[in-house]
Amino acid sequence: MVDVTKWPIFSLMGPQELSTIRKACVFGTSANEAIYITKDDEVYVIGFNCSNCLGTGDSQSIIVPKKLDFLSGRKVVSLSYGSGPHILLATEVGELFAWGHNGYSQLGNGTTNQGVAPVLVSANLLNKKVTEVACGSHHSMALTDSGEVYAWGYNNCGQVGSGSTANQPTPRRVSSSLQNKVAVSIVCGQTSSLAVVDNGEVYGWGYNGNGQLGLGNNGNQLTPCRLVALQGLCVQQIVSGYAHSLALTDEGLLFAWGANTYGQLGTGNKSNQLSPLLIMTEKERIVEVAACHSTHTSAAKTQSGQVYMWGQCRGQSIVLPHLTHFTCTDDVFACFATPSVMWRLLSMEHDDFLTVAQSLKKEFDNPETADLKFCVDGKYICVHKAVLKIRCEHFRSMFQSHWNEDMKEVIEIDQFSYPVYRSFLEFLYTDNVELPPEDAIGLLDLATSYCENRLKRLCQHIIKRGITVANAFSLLSAAVRYDAEHLEEFCFKFCVHHLTEVTQTAAFWQISGDLLKDFICRASRCGAFKN
Repeated sequence: MVDVTKWPIFSLMGPQELSTIRKACVFGTSANEAIYITKDDEVYVIGFNCSNCLGTGDSQSIIVPKKLDFLSGRKVVSLSYGSGPHILLATEVGELFAWGHNGYSQLGNGTTNQGVAPVLVSANLLNKKVTEVACGSHHSMALTDSGEVYAWGYNNCGQVGSGSTANQPTPRRVSSSLQNKVAVSIVCGQTSSLAVVDNGEVYGWGYNGNGQLGLGNNGNQLTPCRLVALQGLCVQQIVSGYAHSLALTDEGLLFAWGANTYGQLGTGNKSNQLSPLLIMTEKERIVEVAACHSTHTSAAKTQSGQVYMWGQCRGQSIVLPHLTHFTCTDDVFACFATPSVMWRLLSMEHDDFLTVAQSLKKEFDNPETADLKFCVDGKYICVHKAVLKIRCEHFRSMFQSHWNEDMKEVIEIDQFSYPVYRSFLEFLYTDNVELPPEDAIGLLDLATSYCENRLKRLCQHIIKRGITVANAFSLLSAAVRYDAEHLEEFCFKFCVHHLTEVTQTAAFWQISGDLLKDFICRASRCGAFKN
């Protein structure tokens, strides 16, 4: 499952908000804007709001997610963004909404006025059901359920496909060689357009200075032109980067063409390709490819789930597909693309599936599945022997056939308090500790006794975060007692820095004489008693 917090903008949100996300898209020149749709089909936005691209009705940036009430309840099926940015959004019933930058009429409303809020695009689309949208830098495309392609906006290179270079203020059907074709997919480069038709043919138009149309030349095309080099192949998926293109066939073959300044074609060099070139031939079958018009990054996923990336990756030029540890192509863009935008409207899995870690956490203290109980201070904690043996050496040794505890269903614990022991057992299921500093001292004692070094470090971290004048000397005493050197040094420095206040606390005068003498000696060597 994709973790949206890999995109920094989502790190502003808490776990509860994140759990509601069903679809999401991060965009913008610095990946500083995001739109997400919840399980209840509510649309929220967050971010910088450049060119009113968040559609909130004003130009204010938003650090807390804001709901777009106008789009409430509308099931979003497709979303795309331009460089302005401008936004296109299609709903399940075929409505098309647009907002944001409109300097070239890319919103399709016949004007060049900025779109501060979502507006229905209706010109020339009445009774048409839009199923897919795509944005270039400043032009727009829409695909209908009948396979018609419409385009509008900036047209300096013919990317609208109208046969001229005049900007197109409202949606216009792209005809010419697509007139009698049924398109099934559309994509945009910065200033180029591509469409796949139902028989697997690919058509391209617009800017072609780097060969991104794959026509064997670098001349711009004002109307759709078929990629003859892919004749006989059935293209299943096509994507466009800033100025390069990738096509995946129904047999899992991957072709690349266009600009190659950063190695984004994966050919092993940086030479542009004017015609489609077969790549990754030595790899297993490719099942998905990824690119988007605002980056020079490429990614692909194989049948066994391996994910490769190439092109511009965090400032490096990777000229051959590089095997990553990722499980999806989306992570490549989150971690390595510049900017770290999403290459598609990302759909989240929100079924009942739980990861191993989530399942373990859920089963802690569950009497229905547990096979062992600990009794501490008269309270029971339900656990699973197998988990304890896997996670802790102490229990691995305890549950041996020659130990009495191995035969017991209830084990009494009297050397530690209930909050401390429960927290320890929960740590074995979750890797997390949530305790106040005072209880963390007891857990530090347990971690020392059980030789749990990671737990010991976590306890020290909790204690450091919770140190106050009132408890500082008690914490110092505990650090000395449990041989926690780093914590001891931290607490000692805190006591010296707040010497006058600390020496007036009850804890200071309740400490043993030896520790008190040692503290005074160390403090004097630090010059704490100099006037």
